Amino acid sequence: METNMFCYQCQETAKGIGCTLKGVCGKESHTAQAMDLLLFVVRGISVVTDAMRRADYPVSEEVNSFVTDALFCTITNANFDDESILKRIDKGIVLRDQLIQYAKKNQVFLPGVDELTWQGKRADYAEKAKTVGVLREQNEDLRSLKELLTYGLKGMAAYLEHAMRLGFNDDTIHVFIQRALATIAYRSLSADEWVQLVLEAGGFGVKTMALLDTANTSTYGNPEITKVNIGVKNRPGILISGHDLKDMEELLKQTEGTGVDVYTHSEMLPAHYYPAFKKYSHFVGNYGNAWWKQREEFTSFNGPILFTTNCIVPPLANAVYKERMFTTNATGYPGCKYIEQDEAGKKDFSEIIEMAKQCQSPIEIEHGEIIGGFAHNQVLQLADKVVDAVKTGAIRSFVVMAGCDGRMKGREYYTDFAQSLPKDTVILTAGCAKYRYNKLALGDINGIPRVLDAGQCNDSYSLAVIAMKLKEVFQLNDINDLPIVYNIAWYEQKAVIVLLALLSLGVKEIHLGPTLPAFLSPNVAKVLIDMFHIAGIGTVEDDLKKFGLAS
Repeated sequence: METNMFCYQCQETAKGIGCTLKGVCGKESHTAQAMDLLLFVVRGISVVTDAMRRADYPVSEEVNSFVTDALFCTITNANFDDESILKRIDKGIVLRDQLIQYAKKNQVFLPGVDELTWQGKRADYAEKAKTVGVLREQNEDLRSLKELLTYGLKGMAAYLEHAMRLGFNDDTIHVFIQRALATIAYRSLSADEWVQLVLEAGGFGVKTMALLDTANTSTYGNPEITKVNIGVKNRPGILISGHDLKDMEELLKQTEGTGVDVYTHSEMLPAHYYPAFKKYSHFVGNYGNAWWKQREEFTSFNGPILFTTNCIVPPLANAVYKERMFTTNATGYPGCKYIEQDEAGKKDFSEIIEMAKQCQSPIEIEHGEIIGGFAHNQVLQLADKVVDAVKTGAIRSFVVMAGCDGRMKGREYYTDFAQSLPKDTVILTAGCAKYRYNKLALGDINGIPRVLDAGQCNDSYSLAVIAMKLKEVFQLNDINDLPIVYNIAWYEQKAVIVLLALLSLGVKEIHLGPTLPAFLSPNVAKVLIDMFHIAGIGTVEDDLKKFGLAS
């Protein structure tokens, strides 16, 4: 049956099978098809760059940046603007054809694949897009493995772009991303070989997250234990969402002394943990909760909102805040002002600041404080205290509850699970999944908070570093011998690369919810279950028993 689109890259995909008419995320079918065509063009570019590198010819930074950005902008809830996607396709075709000419000039062999030979114009885009999407691969298991790899690459690209914006890069990561995309485009591998390539992506995921960690901490200092205000002040404010700390820095600099306060929303909460941002007195707190509540929270905030990355929830037709939405980087939404960067990589946020000055101050929706900043450097400073608590039995187990939040009612499970954990357990978290329990009064163990928030989804790397350090301290041969349980929520592709990264480190018995990915075919799911003991979630009561945590 012909469908308007087919997308099953996120946890909320329709009926747990796939979105075929319109994305549950709000993406229109024509936008989804444009993204399919952009990925088709990116695979073509990668076929050429992979061949060139094999022949010892260099690939420009412009090409690397284009591929990274193109992957990032197709992540769930990042970009809903057809024109911005189409412009990327236009540019990608030009880059691809230039690369093809360069390869031919230097007698580099190129395969005769559709990704290289197709020469359509704008008028042809929509028709071509129907043939190059997810369902282009007829074999269900190969499709599953190729899409699992693709989604891991998207998540990797997101983290890589953040590092690049801070001047940190690693060519080996670009080489792998493009080699993997080229492989998806035209190489025939066995199922076992595809699985190995997926696990290799996990290894590069670890490398990418380590690069971003170095970029963030070298630039802004190591996150430290911080109490974050969740109330409001009486001045106008700007709300900044997403994950891009470079944008955070530039916005704080440009708003200093203007009489405008800056608040974080959802994914940007961890910016408060970095020492470099604490000198700004007008950086006053975090407003609201997880990304999916933005329709009501953006209305009551009153001021402009800046999206530096996903997640965007399309505003309702009668939304009073749409004209206050601004996008930048890989994000886009039709009708919203896009903030470009200049040749020096700088951005001018003056329009946002002037708008904020004309707005009322935010309406307070809650008050108090939440605590975070427990990235690996901070936790390792507490290592002796943590180890002693484990040895004395004060801490029985750590529970990794990192990942994403979402709208599905079944995600109430994570609040109930956190509340039901015995008081001798500590939650390790990163990503917006924390909004399900970071405002609960769960107490502490000998002064150690029972919720240790490492930061953004990319800071799941911190949780791996902590686990590896504990393995070393307790002189264990296997990371799976640690008293750590993995009960992770997922939503989109950055969570996919975090999962693959954990698998590449040898972590087993990861429980994933609220549902297993629709893009895992039964056979591929069985491989992951057999190799890594991956499982879904059940009831809170049953899972506590399964994890050995029942009271």
